[in-house]
Amino acid sequence: MKLLLRLGLLGVVFTCLTTHANPYQETVDTFKSSPQVAEFFQTAYGYAIFPSIGKGGIGIGGAHGKGRVFRNGQMTGSTSMTQLTIGFLLGGQVFSEIIFFENKSSYDHFVQGEFEFGAQASAVAITASANAKVGTTGMAAGASGVSDKAGKQMATYNAGTAVFTHAKGGFMFEAALAGQKFTYEPIQ
Repeated sequence: MKLLLRLGLLGVVFTCLTTHANPYQETVDTFKSSPQVAEFFQTAYGYAIFPSIGKGGIGIGGAHGKGRVFRNGQMTGSTSMTQLTIGFLLGGQVFSEIIFFENKSSYDHFVQGEFEFGAQASAVAITASANAKVGTTGMAAGASGVSDKAGKQMATYNAGTAVFTHAKGGFMFEAALAGQKFTYEPIQ
């Protein structure tokens, strides 16, 4: 058990220490490389992107990350995400997250500064794929998967938002309730 925790935390530390020239552009490029996500960059009203969110805990845990919000390809402000998790969880993980806003209404709701995703039940194991995956994050927001004729998952908006995550490193077991809360600060 201690070995798993150490391995997870080591992965988080290694990923956090890696220097990137432009972590926002690298994260956008990673998400654009996924066919499931690429179309959202063309059709979304705006998006919030978090290059690195650190997550960890034993029983009780949390996550935090800073990001930027964009509309029409232009940065409109900065944002942060905080998550509290209660339940069975063990380890540490670093991931990227992007939230697409389907329309002006969903974008405006986010930039009001007190946007939240409700509690979710999830089971997260080590994820080292090169593609982004769609995640459902609560009853008020997220993305749902719908099978297309080829049997692949297609993402759709749910309540005006679509959320994708990409695991960057670490090791975590989780079967817990968690909620994400976001803040927003416009460019002055």
